[in-house]
Amino acid sequence: MIFQNILRYTTPDFFIKDLDKMSPKDIMLRKAVSHSGFKFGLFLFLLITFIGVFVPFFVNLSPYEQDISNRLMPPVWSDGGSWEYIFGTDGNGRDYLARIIYGTRISLTIGIGAATVGMLIGVTLGVIAGYFGGIVDQVVSYILTCQLALPGVLFLLTIISIIGSSLTVVILVIGVLHWTLFLVVTRSATQRIRNLDYITAANAIGASKTKIILTDILPNIFNQIIVIFTLEVGIAILAESTISFLGLGLQPPIPSWGVLIAEGKEAIFFQPWLIILPGIALFLLVISINMLGDGLRDITDPNTSVE
Repeated sequence: MIFQNILRYTTPDFFIKDLDKMSPKDIMLRKAVSHSGFKFGLFLFLLITFIGVFVPFFVNLSPYEQDISNRLMPPVWSDGGSWEYIFGTDGNGRDYLARIIYGTRISLTIGIGAATVGMLIGVTLGVIAGYFGGIVDQVVSYILTCQLALPGVLFLLTIISIIGSSLTVVILVIGVLHWTLFLVVTRSATQRIRNLDYITAANAIGASKTKIILTDILPNIFNQIIVIFTLEVGIAILAESTISFLGLGLQPPIPSWGVLIAEGKEAIFFQPWLIILPGIALFLLVISINMLGDGLRDITDPNTSVE
């Protein structure tokens, strides 16, 4: 069955098929297949995820094991480098490749976890405000205004300095501070569809408000939520790297990319790879997520043309 579906969406007949005879699902799949940015972003994201999540199961890598006799070894492509340490070692003699790979896990965990927390808060408030309107919408709008008035990074640093730093705390705090985009998008989308005929029909047959929201509204704004979710994953990863670099996020020896950049800044003029390598990894992951989000936006937009 899977093989038949693959053949269906990769045969020439699928691409020359009349759009008027194609289902919405087929049109979206055709957009995805022909969207170069989406394909590149998806490939890069899956590659980074595979390296970070699965490679440590097959290759014996330790991000914490120290070898002081081999501290600050350069990467293999530099003079004095060794294939034993492909990306060199840090100031404590730890394998830098292993630390960057394990840092991928941490960044993905924080990005997805924080975006999920923000999604739960923002979508809940946005759908409630958009559907009920009136005083509920006014209260939610006031909460949104207060949130937008807060200086994000400064407020984030203040909360973490008071509560303390751990992986769970970082995920929760970043998520709690990054829900406004979810609220704005879902509120607007809910206001647009709450007066459509199928919502009116659901009210006429006596469906409860909860049932209407869960079965009629949320499925129809799911595409917008997914696009915002991918963008917020990248924002959360950058936020964690920022606060870790400033010393109030995750703490050494946890191999967060922000921690690696912070540890390497003191040797930037003599061992620049200590900053460049985790910086490149951070850039590639965030750009892949952003390209994935942009592609999903174009694919799910009914107004975009099909090539």
